[in-house]
Amino acid sequence: MIGPTPMIDLSAIGIEDLQSISSETLLDAVIGIIGFSLLAAGTGAIAAIAFRWYSDDEIPDGVAILLGISPVALLMNTQAALRDAVLGQSEMLEPEAAVITIAALVASGIAADAGRRTGDYLAREMFLVTAPRTINDVGQLLRSAGRVVSVELPEEIEDVDGYDPVDEATKAELAGETFLFPRRLPADQLRERLIDRLERDHGIGYVEVELTSKKTVEYLAVGSRPAGIGPTLAPGTVAVAVSGDPAPDASPGDTVRIWGRDGGDGKGDSGDENNGTSGPMRRLAEGELRATAGDVATVAVDADDAAALEPGADYRLVTRPDTPGTERELVSLLRTANDTVTTLPIDADSGLAGEAVGSLPVLVVALERAGDGDPVALPAADVRLEAGDTAYVLGRPDALRRIAETERTDGGDGDGDDGRDEQGRSRERERERDRTAEPTRDPTRSD
Repeated sequence: MIGPTPMIDLSAIGIEDLQSISSETLLDAVIGIIGFSLLAAGTGAIAAIAFRWYSDDEIPDGVAILLGISPVALLMNTQAALRDAVLGQSEMLEPEAAVITIAALVASGIAADAGRRTGDYLAREMFLVTAPRTINDVGQLLRSAGRVVSVELPEEIEDVDGYDPVDEATKAELAGETFLFPRRLPADQLRERLIDRLERDHGIGYVEVELTSKKTVEYLAVGSRPAGIGPTLAPGTVAVAVSGDPAPDASPGDTVRIWGRDGGDGKGDSGDENNGTSGPMRRLAEGELRATAGDVATVAVDADDAAALEPGADYRLVTRPDTPGTERELVSLLRTANDTVTTLPIDADSGLAGEAVGSLPVLVVALERAGDGDPVALPAADVRLEAGDTAYVLGRPDALRRIAETERTDGGDGDGDDGRDEQGRSRERERERDRTAEPTRDPTRSD
C-alpha cells in the first residue's frame, strides 16, 4: 500500500530565496551581465584585430570566445575572493548567485563571438585601405626601403638569330614589364636570375640580355626552342612508326635494321595466309631508333627507304652496333645546348673580309667558296675569309650577334686606318672574352 507522498520543503533548497529576488537586485544583475558582455566583446574584437594583423587570417572561433570569457571569469573570481577575504562569507554557492554567474558566462560567450566577427570585419577594412593593393605598390615600398632593385624591360624586344621567333602576344606582354630583385646581387647573377625568370614564367626557350653598369637592360632578345621530333631529323630523313619489337636492351639512338618479307603483306610468319605467298625476309631500311611504345617503334630512316614500309605490316628490328652519324649527333647536341648554327655571308665591304677562321669567337663548321662546287667542312684555322664566301658558323646567340654586327661594319678606306685599328682591337677583346668565358666546343669531335 502506497503511502502519501512526502512534501518537499522548498525553503530547504533555497527556491523561496530564488523567487524572492527583488527587482533592485535583478536590475543590478542585468547591469552586471551587460558590463561583462561588453568586456568579453571588446576582448574578442581586440584579439581578432591582432590576429588578422599578424597572420592575415581569421582567428578561430573557440580561441576568440575563450579569450573573451577569460577576463569575465577572472573578474568574477576576484570579486568573490575579495568578498570572502573581507566579509568572511561568499555568495557564490547561493542559488541566485549561481544563476547570475551562469547567465553572465553565457552572455559573455555570445558577446565574445560577436566581438570576434566585428573585430575581424574592421581589421579587413582597415588593412585593405592601408595595405598595398598591387605588386607595384609592394615594390614601391621595398624600393623606398632600399631592399630591391627594379629591372625594366625595353619596349622593343628582338628575335634571337637561329631560334624560332616567340609569338607577338608574349613579346607584347613582356614589353615594359618591371622585375624586382635583391639590391646586392652582382650584375652576372642579376642577369642569370632575369633569364631564369623569363624562361620559367613565360615559357621562353632562350633569352639573350645585356645589362649596363647601372643594371638596366640595354638589349633583350628572345627565341623559342623547337619541340617535337621534326627539328631533330637530319636532312633527307623522315620518322616512321612501324610494328615490331626491337631488342630488349635497345634504346633511343641505336642503329636498327628493318626486315620484312618480300612480296607479302607482312602480317607475320605463323599464318597460312603468308606461308605460300610471302617471299623471303629481306632488309627494307636502316635507321635510328627514336622511341618505343609497346610493340610500336619510331625509327628515323631515309626518305627513299620509307616508301618500302607498308602501313599495318609487322617487321623485325635488328639492332646494329653502329653509332649514329655525325650529323645526327650534331643535331642532338644542338637541341640541348644554347649554341645554334646560322649562315654568315661575306661581302666585299664586310669587316670580316680577310679575317682568319681561327680568329673568330665562333666555330666555322663549313665554308662555301664563291665559284667552288662543294663547301669545305671544318676549314683550317689559317683559312681567311674572302668576299663572296658564305660561312656556316656555330656559337652562342650573343657571339653570333656581335659577329653579324662586325660583318655589317664597313671595312673603311685609306683615311680610316685609326678607326679600323680600334675596331680590330675591339673585336680582339670580344674574342678573348668569349674564349675565356665559355670556349666553343666542336660537337663533331669526340673527347
